[in-house]
Amino acid sequence: MWILALPLLGCTTVPTTTSDARLEHYQPKVTLHDFDYDPYQTPIAQCYQDKVSANTDISGATLIEDGLSAFVIRSAFARMATKTIDLQTYIYSNDFSSKVLIGELKRAADRGVKVRILLDDYGTNSDIVDVMLLNQHPNIEVKVFNTVKNRSKLLYYPQFLTDFSRLNSRMHNKLFIVDNFAYITGGRNVGSNYFYPETASNFSDTDVLFIGNMTRFATDSFNQYWNHHRSIPASVFPKAKSKKALKKLERDFADLQEKSHDAIRRYNDIISMAQHEYKHKKFDFSWGHGKFLADPPEKIEMTMAEKEEYRGDIIKALQHLWSKTSNSVYMSAAYFVPGQGGLEHMLNEEKAGVHMTIVTNSLASTNAPTVYAKWEKYRKHLIKSGAEVYEFMVSAENLRGKEHDRERKQSSFSVLHSKTMVFDDNISWIGSFNLDPRSAYYNTENVAIFESRDFADKLRKMILKDTQTSWRVTLDENDRPVWTGSRPGDTTPRVYKHAPDTGILRRLWKNISNLVPEKFV
Repeated sequence: MWILALPLLGCTTVPTTTSDARLEHYQPKVTLHDFDYDPYQTPIAQCYQDKVSANTDISGATLIEDGLSAFVIRSAFARMATKTIDLQTYIYSNDFSSKVLIGELKRAADRGVKVRILLDDYGTNSDIVDVMLLNQHPNIEVKVFNTVKNRSKLLYYPQFLTDFSRLNSRMHNKLFIVDNFAYITGGRNVGSNYFYPETASNFSDTDVLFIGNMTRFATDSFNQYWNHHRSIPASVFPKAKSKKALKKLERDFADLQEKSHDAIRRYNDIISMAQHEYKHKKFDFSWGHGKFLADPPEKIEMTMAEKEEYRGDIIKALQHLWSKTSNSVYMSAAYFVPGQGGLEHMLNEEKAGVHMTIVTNSLASTNAPTVYAKWEKYRKHLIKSGAEVYEFMVSAENLRGKEHDRERKQSSFSVLHSKTMVFDDNISWIGSFNLDPRSAYYNTENVAIFESRDFADKLRKMILKDTQTSWRVTLDENDRPVWTGSRPGDTTPRVYKHAPDTGILRRLWKNISNLVPEKFV
């Protein structure tokens, strides 16, 4: 029986490199010729000609604080695109909002816009997601980065044992680039739980819309990944070739239009309003100078030993910013495991007068208890050094029971997902990079660094706003953590001697997960 099954297993493989013979006759649909245009002559650039031009390195930046705005701005810019759209994402969830967004990309392609979509294989589950079907459109090309060779359920995970160093890495980058003039980056993947607070497990996240000079560096980074030999055209995936599935997706788009007239009308009104505000300069842009940095795609091919010694441009830039900081650092870090070297550096900075304000997930809010378990061993040292430490609070409506120690609903909670920092109230850092070993050594990441006191002030205020809905963590006389905070309606602060909003089972699981080596969290 096993011998008879072997040929079937071979039929479920896809290339892991473009040198595979199956791609010998591959012809790209989106080429360099499609980028042979002046971004500053596109409509979205013409609106801000008085602020940015090809002859200056000035860029504009505006915060996208909430998920709904993040979705609306992406859709609005897809509608304003006239030349190209590039989408790079770690996760693409096959849910309602994701389908609406790819519907916008398809309509842009119908107008003649060239669209490139680059997905991480592990994070996207590319065998089933509908976005792969768009590859059949003449103006859309989809690629999958760092593919798992054998797609059969029987052999999918065993492959990780033989190719662990590569398959343990993720393309964690997030980019949405329009007409090579505007781009969005930050922590958000593509999925309803990143865009809508009503979803069962919502991610509280931060994006930034940049326009101007910085965009060309983002496009350069996208091109590096797009042209890398580990970026595999979707045309070799069975899902992407299914004309029947594409017809069904098109029927779904049509049914949505037909059955949801009022909702579609309201949606279109909102998108039109966003377009109108952008075109009439109502977006709250701050102006300054910036850099876009990304790990090279070759990072995933390093050996485990090489990855653990890796110090790329992102880490070097972070170390440089810390060394130049003299007053304060504010950070919203969803997954915060600084490592011993990072801890010693931060303790020295605090001792030298650089005050730190840190917001990270609580045990109740995190979707990664293993990361929280590692964070705990650093928390006490940071608090004792003088840093202000806050842990994100699960909202009151997401709690159940009447006991003083309420437990988070596993199906309804809010997770901090931001990766932002402000140095000396002047330089902002935002992107996909988490302050943990996985981002530093294994995943590929991107960040935007922006120098503007006006923008830094806005980002700092946003981080401080998160502290108001977080637990302040201090130490008692025995150096044990104490959580203090107030929920809406509280007349006096609540004080906890153990992780708030958690039950014994979650705390026990956190202790067990602490057995995982730190470098693998």
